[in-house]
Amino acid sequence: MPDMLQRREIAHLEAWATRRPRKPIVIRGARQVGKSTLVREFARAAGLSLVAVDFERNPELREAFTGRDPARVLALLRLLTGQTAAAGTHLLFLDEIQAAPEALAALRYFHEEMPELHVLAAGSLLEFALAETRFPMPVGRVEYMHLGPMHFEDFAIATGEADLAGFLRGFPLHSVSRNALPGALHRKCLDLLRRYWVVGGLPEAVAAFVRASRVAVDFEAVARVLQSIVATYRDDFGKYGRSRDGIRRVFDRLPHLVARKFKYVEVSRDHRAADIGAALEHLCMARVACKVFRTAANGVPLAAEINERFFKCLHVDVGLLCAALGLDLLDLERPGDPTLVNRGAVAEQFVGQHLLYSEAPYRTPALHYWARETRNAAAEIDYVIAAGRRVVPVEVKAGATGSLRSLHQFVREKSAGLAVRFNADPPSLSAESSTLPDGTTVRYDLLSLPLYLVGQTRRLIGETAVERSS
Repeated sequence: MPDMLQRREIAHLEAWATRRPRKPIVIRGARQVGKSTLVREFARAAGLSLVAVDFERNPELREAFTGRDPARVLALLRLLTGQTAAAGTHLLFLDEIQAAPEALAALRYFHEEMPELHVLAAGSLLEFALAETRFPMPVGRVEYMHLGPMHFEDFAIATGEADLAGFLRGFPLHSVSRNALPGALHRKCLDLLRRYWVVGGLPEAVAAFVRASRVAVDFEAVARVLQSIVATYRDDFGKYGRSRDGIRRVFDRLPHLVARKFKYVEVSRDHRAADIGAALEHLCMARVACKVFRTAANGVPLAAEINERFFKCLHVDVGLLCAALGLDLLDLERPGDPTLVNRGAVAEQFVGQHLLYSEAPYRTPALHYWARETRNAAAEIDYVIAAGRRVVPVEVKAGATGSLRSLHQFVREKSAGLAVRFNADPPSLSAESSTLPDGTTVRYDLLSLPLYLVGQTRRLIGETAVERSS
């Protein structure tokens, strides 16, 4: 990659590096989300010499980890690779650790006997290894870090818009309340947003876009990278322990089903629901897909009231989604609200993948939605998130307009005082009052954010709570 891609997760690793005591971190995420790149960026930023061990490329290095003595492990690695790892000056990086159960077990002893050595590990298909009951886990001796695609602000920095990213990260609630965002800046952000939708947040695609943009804005190089990543995912299907054909079938249909309640029959009418479900589960284990479960949303934790029979799915990345749907920048720039293609799936995917990884990296990513499926009174909220003890409904509108009927139903049933809407309008915060068909009046605060501010959702929700209490 041409230049260092800055990611917000670097700050999490920098805090970890200075923590005492410090446990080894295992980075979990789909293939191609940039786990290895992130580690290399962190090592460079922290001034640590990187000692990288890739167990897929060099499976013979597993033998160095068969013992329980970290000093012996490092001595064997030095003999086998010529690399030396010393506490305080080096970072030991164990890549594709799912291919080396011995190495994962050894993390316990690094934590107990050599805590001053910085140790990071990563695995693309780690969930499959962890599902094996015989797989040794150093419980309590490691911590996890969950990594998804690059966030929009990180994409902005990569494309030379660091000042714009800083502006968005600090955009205060009082400016939202006063709708104090210049129109020209709003339009610039929307333009960058459409570029992110086509490129996505996978580092290799972002790097290809940055390189190509130095000459002219050309998405051909990005398209080649995205197709290569799709091929990489397909190559992995044989490692899932299931029928490659079944997994491929679900993988190919997934982009067309994003943002809709998942129905097995829409994948195939000729295959059993159980087989389709098993294939989807394997894609979720690989983090190529993610289930968004329906919840009753009566309180937190939201997961306590999920119904596992009903769920929507998210794709791993909006750029891959657009590539699969055949959408390019021209499609997204045509007048007449073009982003409503595929029922707003692109917008909902973009918001969903950001909300999924919006909490601290050590928290397991999870996202939920709410729906009521009664005759003549059906309603659905795209997402619901927990903000402290509050349950906040989130609606996603691909364009500048859209009905809020379901949102009003949710506010009435759950007595929600705050709701969030994403659309293409400038940001605003308003006190809403609406009369429902049955004569009931609902009142709530509506935090309306342009789609490109999704990365600031939790911060701005927190500021509304502070404003209310002051």
